[in-house]
Amino acid sequence: MGSKVTLPPTAIAERLAEQAAAVAAGDIPQSVRRRTEDLLIDVVGLCVAARRTDYVRAITSGIDAAGSCTAIGHETTYGPEQAALINGTAAHGEDFDDTFEGGPVHSSAVVAPAVLAVCERFSRDGRSALAGLVTGIETLCRLSMVIPKAIHKSGFHPTSVLGTMGATLGASVAMGLDRRKTVDALGIAGSLSSGIIEYLAEGAWTKRLHAGWAAQAGVQAARFGEQGFLGPRTVFEGTHGLFHGFAHSLEGNYAVLFEGFGRKWYMEAITFKPYATGTMNQPYIDCALRLAKKGINPDDIADVLCETAEGYVHRLWDPLEAKQKPATEYGAKFSAPFNVAVAFITGGAGLAAFTEETVRDPRILALAGKVRYVVDPNNPYPKAYTGHVRMTLKDGTVFEERQPHIRGGAHEPLSRDEIEDKFRRNVEFGGWTKQRADAFLQAAPKLFDGALDLGLLRG
Repeated sequence: MGSKVTLPPTAIAERLAEQAAAVAAGDIPQSVRRRTEDLLIDVVGLCVAARRTDYVRAITSGIDAAGSCTAIGHETTYGPEQAALINGTAAHGEDFDDTFEGGPVHSSAVVAPAVLAVCERFSRDGRSALAGLVTGIETLCRLSMVIPKAIHKSGFHPTSVLGTMGATLGASVAMGLDRRKTVDALGIAGSLSSGIIEYLAEGAWTKRLHAGWAAQAGVQAARFGEQGFLGPRTVFEGTHGLFHGFAHSLEGNYAVLFEGFGRKWYMEAITFKPYATGTMNQPYIDCALRLAKKGINPDDIADVLCETAEGYVHRLWDPLEAKQKPATEYGAKFSAPFNVAVAFITGGAGLAAFTEETVRDPRILALAGKVRYVVDPNNPYPKAYTGHVRMTLKDGTVFEERQPHIRGGAHEPLSRDEIEDKFRRNVEFGGWTKQRADAFLQAAPKLFDGALDLGLLRG
């Protein structure tokens, strides 16, 4: 006979539900509210930027339009699950969305679409939306720190796996579910979590889908929980729970989920990306851009060496030959050699840097072919994202740049003006007029007061 499993008197999901409800009922600090406004501005801009892309069109063409919920930047309205799917996929599609360094995990691209959808569907007000966003995003950041790096190492995408849980909690809070129903919703969400990282092999689109699918699953789990569908309360820490399944371990820092919740806000350290590419590439791009300003002729470069973290290798560097010549423009976003080369050659790494033309550009590919790596065993990842590029010229001259952190995060945050400037560039790329951009930016600080009206985001 096997040993009897002893279940905890109070499960992690129950504690999460209790502390989320306490925050929702209390006062959310002004700094946290402002950070939430920043995150929402970023998400809206990204959704508009991606609204006409082939991958968003594939999603909208593959679902039925039936409902009254807003797909940002579209005239057609959808059911809440479908709206969350579209908005999450669009927000994450260009890998230009925010990142929490401690995990790592993307947060707003998952939680915001879920919360907005349920608020619109069930006529919840701006205060409910704010509570759902804050509790969902903060919990998602904390979940990513329980067993850092393990989910990625196991072949899964933390944003998709853990994002489903954050989206479910945020949606449950926004809907006003009680403790029991929220716990059931979280238990259900554990069985809806998914997301393998095989997109890395050839630059397939599935990573783009992960945030949208997690948002959709969060909406559905909250709705099922509301109706009394029972979920396991030990969904996180159980013998066959979420961390066992996706991190292949139950040994984690579960205390980080609760310590200072409502007083210490990890979400205030979320990073807003300056460049439209994978998170870990960002500091390398800054290094490459600084080197480009030195007037180095690309044809004179003999070798480019980058120190990197062991955790980056399977995502950004290997197999090196394939990363030096990515198969698709999306795959190029997860190639450190291409990112270094495109930034150095073109002077930027925005939405226009990752296209069918750039991945075939002979000058960019020639330089990418010279970029290699060495693992730094002392790299602080995932506590910090660093960059390093050392260029050796054919005559032996060496130029080198380092960066100890990612711009846009806690060490070098973007201002509201910079976030709004990014928003303006993104919506212009997506076809919105300056007048439409101005109208949303004026409305954004008021969205969490009174009735929540998303009509201005349609079309």
